Amino acid sequence: MGAGAAPALVGAAVHVSGALPIRVPLFPLPGAILFPRSQLPLHIFEPRYRQMVREAIDGGGHIGMIQPQSPDRDDHQAPLFSVGCAGEIVGIEELEDGRFNIVLTGTNRFRLTQEVELGTPYRNADIDVAAFDDREPDPLGLAQRSEVEREARRLGDALGLVVDWAAVERLDDEMLVNAIAQVAPFDVSAKQVLLEAETLDSRADLLVQLMQFLRLSQGGVELQPTLQ
Repeated sequence: MGAGAAPALVGAAVHVSGALPIRVPLFPLPGAILFPRSQLPLHIFEPRYRQMVREAIDGGGHIGMIQPQSPDRDDHQAPLFSVGCAGEIVGIEELEDGRFNIVLTGTNRFRLTQEVELGTPYRNADIDVAAFDDREPDPLGLAQRSEVEREARRLGDALGLVVDWAAVERLDDEMLVNAIAQVAPFDVSAKQVLLEAETLDSRADLLVQLMQFLRLSQGGVELQPTLQ
């Protein structure tokens, strides 16, 4: 499923906070991760997820982004990782043929409590949004920030990417780390480890390691990192 811009705004959504689990529709999209305060543009074309978007807009306005453990398996029983991130629909464009371009803004990471059967073609679950402390983090140290930027440049060069590095340098620490985590071509398990990192500095450390590994693997040796 691709990504696209969605400039129109939708109305207010349910405030996702508190100790009790809440219920959200699940969007198990391999490789797509969302972090609190980051944005994720999505192009919605499958009928079941078109319905999900319509019903989310009519309801609380949130979708639970979560990754399947088996990316090649696409069914209602495919096992999911236990941690995802709730996204508020902040932009939406409905196309003439019923497809949607939407933009999600991450609100809270969550731990999946239990899936619930509601008779919809998409999956739904009760989630615990109190499982993570997702308040705005402290900034990175200068050395750690520099290391993230340096490895990002090296990886971009290794992959032959054209990047506006001046714009990258203007990002705050959280936006920088999370943006790279979202767009870098890491595998599903690596992206999941980044999502579950407790703090921004621990995520930054993991990100540097993954960028180094991916860059070195471009030399022709196909490697798969083991992440705990």
